[in-house]
Amino acid sequence: MATLLHLDSSLLPASASASRAVTEAFRAAWEEQHPQGTVIYRDLSADPVPHLDGLAASAGFADPSTHSPEQAAAFAARLRLVAELEQADAVLIGAPMYNFSIPSTLKAWLDQVILMGRTAGPELPLKGLPITVVASRGGSYAPGTPREGFEYVQNYLEALLTAMFGAEVTFIVPELTLAASNPAMAELIPLAQASRAKALTEAVAAAKSVAEQVTSAA
Repeated sequence: MATLLHLDSSLLPASASASRAVTEAFRAAWEEQHPQGTVIYRDLSADPVPHLDGLAASAGFADPSTHSPEQAAAFAARLRLVAELEQADAVLIGAPMYNFSIPSTLKAWLDQVILMGRTAGPELPLKGLPITVVASRGGSYAPGTPREGFEYVQNYLEALLTAMFGAEVTFIVPELTLAASNPAMAELIPLAQASRAKALTEAVAAAKSVAEQVTSAA
């Protein structure tokens, strides 16, 4: 049975979050394709994982037989997150842009699961893992826009996920999500609505494509 690891990191509830709405659409389409499958879900905003500390980090580079009790406890918590990632046939990440970058809760999860020699490293144990990222943002940072140079979500995650995991990364980008609530952006509401509709359609198509890919590889 196929397993999807689904992560959300928006501070907002589903009713007000563009990224959560799109990840929900992806997940629903995925579950239609894999009704007997498993979804491992983590809401990193409601239940954040700890930031990587010195104990958990140093334990990753030491023989487990040499771990202090404190290191062992910190590393065990880290390994639970690693095991979830290793179990996944596909990963879905909601990554809204906050202050030009990803939420700190998502960064904390990434720091925990990037474990050299286990999930990352020259051998790329997770090579080919399909990861779909819903990178919502309040404005537009597309090529040619004034704020193109401030786009540190797609650029960062593309580099990180491919270099560390060898993952196959797909981005879905609902833009202009603040248009309806920001009077200065009122004229952009039609574009925001079109972007949201496009993202929802892309989410369903991506879920079906990834589901087929996973089934073919089984």
